[in-house]
Amino acid sequence: MKSGSGKPILVKLGGSLITDKTREATARLDVIRRLATEIKEALESDPELKLVVGHGSGSFGHFPGKRYGVRDGVKGPEGWKGFAETASAAARLNRLVTETMLSTGIKAFPMQPSASLLCRDGEIVRWEWQQVRRALERGLIPIIYGDVAFDEVRGSTIVSTDELFFFLAQKLRPSTILLVGKVAGVFTADPLLDPEAKLIPEVTPSDWGKILGALRGSYGVDVTGGMEEKVKLMLKLVEMVPGLKVVIMSGEEEGALRNALLGSLPERCTIFHS
Repeated sequence: MKSGSGKPILVKLGGSLITDKTREATARLDVIRRLATEIKEALESDPELKLVVGHGSGSFGHFPGKRYGVRDGVKGPEGWKGFAETASAAARLNRLVTETMLSTGIKAFPMQPSASLLCRDGEIVRWEWQQVRRALERGLIPIIYGDVAFDEVRGSTIVSTDELFFFLAQKLRPSTILLVGKVAGVFTADPLLDPEAKLIPEVTPSDWGKILGALRGSYGVDVTGGMEEKVKLMLKLVEMVPGLKVVIMSGEEEGALRNALLGSLPERCTIFHS
């Protein structure tokens, strides 16, 4: 997993991991601090490591986003007020994550996607992604996040961190994407609700038809598509970027993220490859 090739690793800290997605604007501060420490330890162990960190909006952005229907296009002045509230809530969590990382000694650099994002019917058509590359070249750790965006068709939309990574990976060509959440990977059902759910350890593009029927919506409120959309995007991405490995894993166990960044994946995870 090490980035000895010079290629960056993209790391997503899922909204379900760093917030309580069932309670509005509720951060799991102890988890954010621990994850920041693990990232710092990995950077100290491997000074060549290049990281882009993204995080979900969790219970900060998803609640107002759902309330005002931002993803599908807001209606009228009240809707645009909700658009602004959703942007503010997402930025608030980003500030919290960034400040926590800075306090551990990480050169975390917050980057607001909505400042330069433009979509067309939910698809990114423009984003000043080269700012991310410039930050990496200067030894910074860009911190991006799921955010609102103006949309030429809908008026407004929400772009998830997974969608930002999908766009960014085609430009930066990372070696690995780590999607770190509350659950250990892709399951045959929602493992938080169904004790019979079984982990799917490996997924390739040819498996899509087989696992589609088993996928269930994510736990809690999520306006960006949940697990099914995540799997669909990542399978498409491993076909587009040769050699890319995408890992869905849990960040609940102490040390799991640090070890994954240094090349040792957890026993229980789901790996996507072409």
